[in-house]
Amino acid sequence: MDEKNIFLSKGFFLFVISVGLLGWLCYDGLALMVGWWERDEYSHGYMIPLVAAYLAWQKRDALAKAAQPGTWLGIVVVLGALFVWLLGEVSAIYTIIQYAFWLGIWGLALLWVGVSGVRVIWAALFYLFFMIPLPNFLYFNLSQELQLISSAMGVAVIRLFDISVFLEGNVIDLGVYQLQVVEACSGLRYLFPLMSFGFLIAYIYRGPFWQRAVIFLSTIPITVLMNSFRIGVIGITVEHWGIAAAEGFLHDFEGWFVFMACLGVLLLEIWLMYIFSKKGRSFGALFDLDFGANATNDNADDTQQLPAATSGMAKSALVGLGVLIIALPISYYVAERQDQIPPRTEFIEFPLQNENWLGRETGLEADVLAELKLTDYFIGDFKQADQPLSVNFYTAFYEEQRKGASIHSPKSCLPGGGWIMQSHTIVPIESVDAYGAPLNVNRVLMQMGEHQQLVYYWFQGRGRNITNEYMAKWYIFWDSITRNRTDGALVRLVTYVPEGSDVADAEARLDGFLADYYSLFPTYIPD
Repeated sequence: MDEKNIFLSKGFFLFVISVGLLGWLCYDGLALMVGWWERDEYSHGYMIPLVAAYLAWQKRDALAKAAQPGTWLGIVVVLGALFVWLLGEVSAIYTIIQYAFWLGIWGLALLWVGVSGVRVIWAALFYLFFMIPLPNFLYFNLSQELQLISSAMGVAVIRLFDISVFLEGNVIDLGVYQLQVVEACSGLRYLFPLMSFGFLIAYIYRGPFWQRAVIFLSTIPITVLMNSFRIGVIGITVEHWGIAAAEGFLHDFEGWFVFMACLGVLLLEIWLMYIFSKKGRSFGALFDLDFGANATNDNADDTQQLPAATSGMAKSALVGLGVLIIALPISYYVAERQDQIPPRTEFIEFPLQNENWLGRETGLEADVLAELKLTDYFIGDFKQADQPLSVNFYTAFYEEQRKGASIHSPKSCLPGGGWIMQSHTIVPIESVDAYGAPLNVNRVLMQMGEHQQLVYYWFQGRGRNITNEYMAKWYIFWDSITRNRTDGALVRLVTYVPEGSDVADAEARLDGFLADYYSLFPTYIPD
C-alpha cells in the first residue's frame, strides 16, 4: 500500500463503508433521485458523483498533509443528518432524505479527516449538492415563473421582426398558429446543468472572489435570456415555415444549440473579465486546470507523515460507522410500523344536496389518481338555486402518509395552463367554527389574461386545520411518533370570478359553501 496516498488508508475504507450504509438507509430517496436523472433537467446528475470523486482525488497530496482525526463536530453533523433522514422518512418527503444523505457525507468526512481536511475537499463535497433535484413545489413554481418570463421575452424578440403576435399567459398566438411555452420550455433543462458547470468554472478560476461569484450567479440570467431567444426564434421560424419548425428534430437541435451558446456566453464573460483585468498573463493561465492538485494547506504541518495520523483517523471514522449501525433498528421500525387507522365515512356518501346547495360529482382521470396515490377523494361542482356560478369542491384523503403517498401541495399544481398567482394570503373565515376558532384558509387569487378564479385551500386532519405545507409535514412527523397516526386530507375550493365582477362576491360564495358544509367534514376526515 502506498502510505502517502490517503485514499488507500484504513480510514478511507471505513469512510466508504459508512457512506454505503448511509446510502442504504436513504435508499428510497436516492432511488427516486436517480429516477429524476432520466429527465432532461437533471440528466447531468450521473456525472456529479464522478466529478466530485475526481475533485477529491486531485487533492490527495494536500489532503494527506492537512488530514487529522475527526472531532465531535463530525458526530454532531452525522446525528443531525440522521434526524433529517428520520424526518423525511416519517413525513413522507423524499427530498428531505436526499438532503440528509448529502449532509451525512459531510459529517462522515469530518470524522474521517477533520475540519482541516474538509477544508481541502470542500468543493468536492459541495458539488454533490447539484445531484439533488429541487423539491417539487419549488421546481413547479420556478418552472411556471420561467415559462412566463421566457414567453414575454420571446414575444419581444418576435416583435423585433415585425411579426404580429399576442401573448396570453404562456400561450403565444401567431394568428394561424398558437405556441404554448410548456414546462419543457421553461429553461430548467439548461439552468441546472449550466449552474453545475458554472460552479466548476468558478472553482478553477484564478481570480478574486467577486469574479468567481459573478461567473457562478450569471448562469441564471444567461439561461433565461438564451432560452427566451430560443422561443423567439421558434416563433419566427413557425411564422415563415409552419408548425413543423417547432417540432421534432429541429426543436431538439435548437435546444442543444442554445445550451452550447450558453456555454459560449459564459466563456465570453470570463474573457471580458480577462481583458479588463490587465494582469499580463495568458487567458489559459486564468484556470487551474489541475483543480488545485498541487495546492497545500498553509496551516498544515509539512513534517507530519500520514502513517502517524492514520490510526486516529481510522478510529474516528469507525465512530461514524458505529453511529450508523446503531441507526439500523430505527430504520426497521420506521419501515414496519403500522399506523392507527381511524374509522370514517367514505366520500361516496358525501351529500350532493345540503341547505340550498345542489352538487354534481365529477372525477379524476386514472393517470392523475395513479400519481396522487390517495385513499379516497371527492370532487364536484355545487351551485345555489338562485346563483349562476358554482363552487368546485375537491378533497383528497390519505389514511396513511408514507413516502410516495402523501398530500400534494396546491402550490405545485395551481399555476398551470397560463394561470398565475396574483395574490396569496391567509384569511380567517369568521362564519366557520374550526375547533373553537375561525377556520384559517389559504386565499389565492389566480389570473390568466382577463380571467380570474378564487381558491381556498388548507390541510385538515387529526384535530387540526393547517395552512402551511411545512407545518403540515412537521405534524405528520410529530403525530406519527406521539399518536401513531399520519392520516389527513387536503381541502380545496375554487370559484370563477367573471370579468368586471367583484372578488368579494366570489369570497361570499366560498364562505357560504363552507358555512353550510364544513360541519360535515369530520365525518369523512377524522379528528
